[in-house]
Amino acid sequence: ADALHTDIHVIGCSDFNGGDMFGLDREELWYADFEKQMGVSPQPSFIDPISFKGFYEQSVINLVICRQNLQITRQG
Repeated sequence: ADALHTDIHVIGCSDFNGGDMFGLDREELWYADFEKQMGVSPQPSFIDPISFKGFYEQSVINLVICRQNLQITRQG
């Protein structure tokens, strides 16, 4: 099938907060909840679940890198 889809991956941070989210066709598929220290898949219960193994651990790494880049940008 020739269908066009739009996917998105957003990573952002500040000194106190951070975010890491994946989406497809304007729907949020997964995001990192750093306060609860876990990944969240907010899809409704009636669909087949999508697995995101290792995504939370990668999000923690992305947050560290984002904050390092933030400090470098401030120095520049």
